[in-house]
Amino acid sequence: MRQRIARRKKSLKSKSLPRRRRSYLYVRKKKSLKLVAASYNQGFDTGYNKAINQLNSMMRHPEKGQEFNAEEEYKRGLYDGGDAIVNSLLPDLDILPDISIRQIIEAGVEQLRPQILKLMGAPEVGEQIIEAMNTRSPLSVVRLGDGELLTLAQESVLSEEQVRRDGYFLSYAGVHIPDLNARDQLLYAIQKASIVGIPILRMTNFQPFAFAVFKAHGINYRHLRLTSSTINYSLYLEGHLTRILTNRSILIVGNTAPELSQFLSSKGMQVAGVVAPVNGMQDIPRVMSEIAAYDYDIALVGAGIPAVIIVQQIASQHGKVAIDFGHLADSFIKGEAQL
Repeated sequence: MRQRIARRKKSLKSKSLPRRRRSYLYVRKKKSLKLVAASYNQGFDTGYNKAINQLNSMMRHPEKGQEFNAEEEYKRGLYDGGDAIVNSLLPDLDILPDISIRQIIEAGVEQLRPQILKLMGAPEVGEQIIEAMNTRSPLSVVRLGDGELLTLAQESVLSEEQVRRDGYFLSYAGVHIPDLNARDQLLYAIQKASIVGIPILRMTNFQPFAFAVFKAHGINYRHLRLTSSTINYSLYLEGHLTRILTNRSILIVGNTAPELSQFLSSKGMQVAGVVAPVNGMQDIPRVMSEIAAYDYDIALVGAGIPAVIIVQQIASQHGKVAIDFGHLADSFIKGEAQL
């Protein structure tokens, strides 16, 4: 039997077969050789990453562009992440005719419904913010994106080399790898924050990564009040932001704070002060000392990864309401969003 499988493997690798034929044989043999991906996400990511790598190669070598077929690679990734998994789970002669992969997934999700975790939506978060301002209670809304998660993954989920490779943008966001102090400050802020935004997308560096980080650091996510990491945009798009900011004294923190201050003032908002710039994690103590000089109802912080720590400290140290405002500030400044 082992010899037969070895011969099959060898035949699949034969360069004399056309590419399409080799791919077809490889898929046909995946089940018996147990080469099918273990999950929908892994399968989809395999195809997606392969397509992206080929696209990057095409951009570096335009003369080879004709070798790349985006539609073919997309279909292959979609198959590996869906129907191929179903094929691997069914006995050899069993099939599910007239049932789409979506129907199969829907049935599985229904079975897992008791395990579904409901996140806080914009209406609930908006009401929490207004209530905290009315009662002068501390409240911090922080958000975790790929930058924060990669920083948290240092020497726990990923090696330093992997973090450097995937987090090539981290220095722009305020963290210079390795920085275990930044990791530990983020961990503390997350566990002390009032509301934590996490990615919803089930892509490699997003939702699955967030829960892998939580697990690695012993954080029980069921003890956190979770919302979406794009809650800043949801508050705006669903009409809550204007209600939150109207007739409130606003402190603006971050590199784009002066421009955002001008925009909000032009819309009749009351700006109590501006703290800028924020030069990375090492600049947090200076920023917090400047913040202490102002009186305000709510702070809008757009400062990359340091924003998570600043927002949490504004609430815990000064008893104020603070929101990780992120790139929504840029949308207002550029005229892409209006109040």
